[in-house]
Parts: sequence; structure tokens; C-alpha cells
Amino acid sequence: MNIDAEPLVVDHLFVRYGTVTAVDDVGFTVHQGEVYALLGRNGAGKSSTIQCLVGQRRAEAGECRLLGLDSWKKRRRIMEKVGLVPETPDIPPGASAVDLGRFLGRIRPVWSADEYAARLERVRVPCRLPAGRLSKGQRRQLALAAVLAAEPEVLVLDDPTLGLDAVVRRTLLEELVGELADRGTTVLVTTHDLAGIEGIADRVGIMKQGRLVFDETMDGLKSRFRRLRCVLDNGLSADQVESALQPLEPAVIRVVGAGVDVVIGRADLRAVARFKETVGITEVEVESLSLEEIFVALCGDEDGGV
Repeated sequence: MNIDAEPLVVDHLFVRYGTVTAVDDVGFTVHQGEVYALLGRNGAGKSSTIQCLVGQRRAEAGECRLLGLDSWKKRRRIMEKVGLVPETPDIPPGASAVDLGRFLGRIRPVWSADEYAARLERVRVPCRLPAGRLSKGQRRQLALAAVLAAEPEVLVLDDPTLGLDAVVRRTLLEELVGELADRGTTVLVTTHDLAGIEGIADRVGIMKQGRLVFDETMDGLKSRFRRLRCVLDNGLSADQVESALQPLEPAVIRVVGAGVDVVIGRADLRAVARFKETVGITEVEVESLSLEEIFVALCGDEDGGV
């Protein structure tokens, strides 16, 4: 792979805080025009990864590249073409949308005042009210409008829907990604809104305890995992059932009496058929899972908030 040709690359990244390793050999690539969702519970290493990616922190090892340039060494040059919306937008509380637009229009190499004004009008952000008096959702929309008016080639969104109500979350994600898809903008988004991102992201990375445990297409992830349910009436012990399930790569196993409820990571028909033969049953229910159900199965045993 020629990483210089890719808009966003994280390569063997390590981040440490004293003796604690927050990011442990993480690597992934986001291709041109893709929407990549980086998921994980609080403390999984997402924010540290983002900080290195946008040149706010120097990694202990590995590197991050945006638009073919080293994020740490070439940050000023990179950020002219990269948009960042942090978890908490750093807009001066006394500045109105008009004030912010005038300031950014003077310092940004690319600035579309018309697009900025049109977006603020569309999402109903008061243009002359100080940012400190706007709602959380309005401040987030103001930050997005400011970033998008600079026409970034890469957009990094750190939990853009945090603290917003369900209607605002869905509208923001669907509208935002719809706009960017038309431009071919590359997007990396961290989010806890799994239902909202499920129908939008092209690829998914899941971090757990500092490591990237999955990195694949959304369709591939959802086709890999299934919920398997069956009832056993042959007196097998829980240990025997768990042993028979191993070829299906179980993520979560629940055996209650004769009932088995398990999330499996290998749902191909041959593997399921071999399980049925091993435990001596004929009927097995195999159900698809949402992204949220898959995430909980993979990360639900990890310390930290969802």
C-alpha cells in the first residue's frame, strides 16, 4: 500500500501516559471519500488517537499521516485542508456566528461565506447571538458550519452528537454525511451514537483497551456476527456446550438450563451445521444483529462508560 496516496493513515501508533499504554500498536487507513467510524468505550484510546492524528500530541511510536503528510511535523500545512470538530467546540463565548465568520474569512485560505450563511440559516442558528448563549446543539452546528465553509478534504469529527437529543443527532449525521458524500470528502468520526452511524459509515474500527480489535466494512462486520439461540435436551453440561461453540468464535455465551443464547463471530452455514451435529440438535435460530448489539457483545465486559 502506498500510504502517501491515502488521505488518512494511522500506522503502528503507540501512546503512553506514564506507565499506562493508552494506544497499543493501532493502525488503519481511511480511503478517499469513505466515512470511517472509530468506536470504543470511554478510555479505549479513541481521543488519544485523534489527538495524534491532528497533530495535537506526539506519539511515543508510529505515525499518523493526513493527505500524505506527517501530522506532527506538518500540522500547520495539513490543517489548511483538514476540518476538525472536537467534542467540545472551542468557540469564544462572546463571539456571534457573524463575528466568527468574519474572522475565519480573513485567515482561512479557502472560505465560502455564502455556504456558511446558508448552512446557519438551514439549521436555524441565530447569527447575532453570542455563542455562550446558544444551546449545545446550536454551538455544535455553528462549529460544523465554520469547518465546512472552509471546504476541507478530510473531516475529523470527535463525537459530534454527544449530548444532543435523538432528533438532532439523526438530522445532523444524515445531513452532514449526505453533503460530504457529494463532495467526496473523507470522514473519520468517533461516536457513541451507534444507531445513527450504522447506516452512514462505510467502514468501522472498534477499539478495546487501547487496541484496534476490528477494522472492516460495516457490511462485513454485520455479516460476520449473528445471535444463535437453541434449546438442548440431551443433558450436555455448560462446559461441553461452550467447547462445541468455539469453532463459531463466540463473543458472548449465555447458557441457562437447557437454553443457549450466544453471539458468534463466525456465522457461516458449515460452522453452524457442525455445531448442530456436535451437540445433537436439529433446530437453531440464527438472527442478525444491529451495530449496537455487536458493539455491546464485543466491549460490554470492558471497564468504562458506553
